[in-house]
Amino acid sequence: MGETNGTIETIPLSEGRLSANVLTMGASLMDLVLDMPEGPRPVILSLGNPQAYRINPHYLGVIAGRCANRIRGGDCVIDGRSHQLDRNENGRTHLHGGSTGFSRKLWQVAARTATSVTLALQSPDGDQGYPGTVTATCLYELVPGNRLRITLTAKTDATTLVNLAAHAYFNLAPGSSILDHALMMPAQRYTPVDVSLIPDGRLLPVSDTGYDFTTPVRIGAQREKTAAGFDHNFVLANAPRPEPALAARLISPQRDLTLEIWSTEPGLQFYDGAKLDGGPGAPHPELPAFAGCCLEPQRFPDAIHHPHFASALLKAGETYRQVTEYRFLAPGVA
Repeated sequence: MGETNGTIETIPLSEGRLSANVLTMGASLMDLVLDMPEGPRPVILSLGNPQAYRINPHYLGVIAGRCANRIRGGDCVIDGRSHQLDRNENGRTHLHGGSTGFSRKLWQVAARTATSVTLALQSPDGDQGYPGTVTATCLYELVPGNRLRITLTAKTDATTLVNLAAHAYFNLAPGSSILDHALMMPAQRYTPVDVSLIPDGRLLPVSDTGYDFTTPVRIGAQREKTAAGFDHNFVLANAPRPEPALAARLISPQRDLTLEIWSTEPGLQFYDGAKLDGGPGAPHPELPAFAGCCLEPQRFPDAIHHPHFASALLKAGETYRQVTEYRFLAPGVA
């Protein structure tokens, strides 16, 4: 399991007003569409063609892993042994599990219905430098009430790092800038980063800063208060929670559609899409900067180097489990 070459399968899902297309490549969510009163509305960015997800430099819609986000220097010490992970970002940083992390592999369809699909992946010992063989599953499930539930699990035969993240780019008004959306996150603290976008270890209050989204506010207005925009982890809890709790609320510019994200994860990575490189002559001109934003429930970035962060270590005999829901709310849409 876990090949990078082979046939990409597309699995359509539908329930009520919500429909989706899931790919076996990267366990990617390629399309998510809500049937609004005026017609179908895409709510995530898509590359359109399943074959484009073999490259997908911005990780649109993927499940990132074995350890999502960044690890400084790509090095880690696990059970007293040093491991050098693939440094796939600027030759210095380990990003989203490495050059051929979970998002670059073909997952296998383990089960499917009209409203759900379970994908499975096995990552061998030494994959991208990680110790231990990991078996992971990803369940996408459309449930009544215009909800998409994502359940991620993993087991290992030796202590390793596991931090999985769904990496969809949201835009609730296709063609608009994400800067004109309003965002609320109930996070009282965030983890500031260095020039390499890696947390420096501090947990700072959001109050009186551009990182304060504790009440709904236009993303562009807050971005003007920051030096370099948003690609930061926001602190929702000190440890994973047993049941999903509200992590974010994204509101369309016209205020006719709201996305709520609920998750068991203690952190939420908010990325404003500033480095999307669409435009005239680009491979995907429909994806310019700020075409969408990522709201990624996960453990804190670089947790292996910060003991006071919620741990991303998974031991043999334990089960990693994340439940995240996307809930869509619109007037007149039941």
